[in-house]
Amino acid sequence: MVAKATVDSAEGASQSLRNGSLNALFELGEHPVDESPKLKVAVIGAGISGITAGILLPIKVPGIQLTILEKNADVGGTWLENSYPGVRCDIPAHVYQSTFEPNIGWTEEYAQGNEIRDYWQRVARKYGVYERLRVNTKVIAAEWAKEAAQWRLMLEDVAAARTYSEDFDVVIAAIGRFNAWKLPEYPGIESYSGRLRHASNWDPDFDPQGKSVAVIGNGASGIQVVANLQKIVSRLDHYARSPTWIAGSFAGEGEGRKLEPLYYSPETLRSFEDPAVYLEFRKKFEGKFYGRFETILRDSEGNKKLREEFKTSMAERTKDKPELLEHILPDFSPNCRRLTPGPGYLEALAQPNVNFIRTPIAEFRTDGIVTTDGVVRKVEAVICCTGANTDMLPPFPITVPGTGSLQDAWTPDPYTYMGVATPSFPNLVFIQGPNGTGYSGTVPNQIETQTTYIAVLLRKVASQRVKTFAPSKAATDDFVAYSDAFFARTVWTEGCRSWANGGRPGARIHGHWPGSASHLNFVRRNPRWEDWEWTYKSETQNRFAYFGNGRTSKESPLDGADPPPDLVKYLKRPDEIDLRIYHEEWFDV
Repeated sequence: MVAKATVDSAEGASQSLRNGSLNALFELGEHPVDESPKLKVAVIGAGISGITAGILLPIKVPGIQLTILEKNADVGGTWLENSYPGVRCDIPAHVYQSTFEPNIGWTEEYAQGNEIRDYWQRVARKYGVYERLRVNTKVIAAEWAKEAAQWRLMLEDVAAARTYSEDFDVVIAAIGRFNAWKLPEYPGIESYSGRLRHASNWDPDFDPQGKSVAVIGNGASGIQVVANLQKIVSRLDHYARSPTWIAGSFAGEGEGRKLEPLYYSPETLRSFEDPAVYLEFRKKFEGKFYGRFETILRDSEGNKKLREEFKTSMAERTKDKPELLEHILPDFSPNCRRLTPGPGYLEALAQPNVNFIRTPIAEFRTDGIVTTDGVVRKVEAVICCTGANTDMLPPFPITVPGTGSLQDAWTPDPYTYMGVATPSFPNLVFIQGPNGTGYSGTVPNQIETQTTYIAVLLRKVASQRVKTFAPSKAATDDFVAYSDAFFARTVWTEGCRSWANGGRPGARIHGHWPGSASHLNFVRRNPRWEDWEWTYKSETQNRFAYFGNGRTSKESPLDGADPPPDLVKYLKRPDEIDLRIYHEEWFDV
């Protein structure tokens, strides 16, 4: 009886505290429920992701104060930075564009880099991105300030050579997958006296005509550089550590890439001026990129068919030097590494002025390269097409005191919730982060849907006066467990070296979403807020404090206002109502 009385007494006190003391501490906020406080947000990077965020977030998030920080002098990301010979997108231009700002005037089916750059800069100007842009601004470090619940960014004004700091409520990393190019770390590379450049840092004053040149790497840029330099150099030594599948195209679209430009006929371009015709063209064309998901599954008929198609095509294209085939055919399945349409590449390898070298590089000397078999090859220039960081780690430290750095949290493998955030790193989200992009589909669509997901998140943060937000560790661990189980079914976990596994065969797959692009688009439509941990700006941490004074902003000025506010916007003509979205439009309340 004593124990029960004690329990009853404690429960009574608890009830009294809930109904009395705590309620006495809480005071209603004198603001309407739909008044969104200002939310200061930084987007780091002004490539396609940053441009898209700069367009969609101000439209979708009331009260946002958005600043886009870009280290370069203009927007464009990889298409601004890369200018090596032959640079172009290996995805057709008509699917490598904003879905809401199509361009009917692409001059080529596979656009050159400068045309892609110009397109995205034009889109940025049209939608006011430049008004929110701060160029020549490099992020040096980011540190979380717990008391203020803000990120302090250390910034470098590159043009003025000065550093300063600025605080933001939310930071969005849109730095891209391959944002930090680097030269390979071969012994003696610093002693090489010839022309040494990374393809992403091309020297416009370099004239390769008639020179002996080495090209290291056979990823997308290496393949393009080899195909274009072979025709004009005296000798080309091509160092390729791994074999790779050379595809005709990504999605079986049309005839696929060719070294020569593929122009649209004047008749086709004129037909695009009819919006209905162009939309039908886009839907059929873009739809092909969503239809080949099966080809990434182990032992699938689709993947087996790709293997036979590529073997036949590669043998035909190297018929002038058939001994090449055994050195370039991989033992892993197609799609284990990213497919690379390589027009002119195999044909270039078969030419007499090209040496295809699989023997590993041992060291550099002042006048050339030495391979592990002791062979010395002197060259006048070395072009490194060795890619960028494949671990997806940001190129600057991101630190939460008491927790550590994101770099430590992502070592040996990136660790994210659905590719958008990481536990214990509050108010930090990613676009195109680890596990954030579904295979198949198109890059712009993936960026737009992820940006929209983030917009919904930020609307909740602003409107409900959330102070901090981060995914829970339990939810993130469940996502990782699902991802690993799914990836085991795919060719990505075969023994190849790729950016999807950070260049470490057998490592976790972090370069893809665990499912198709359509699968990811479906998942993003309905955020799982129960997977997140929230704190609130209310001193009492009352989650309903944002309810305010019990009114909306339309009602707050004065009851009986003339003219009266429209409080019945839901009323429409019956033939204009789509019941699938009726009463769900966030902006129409």
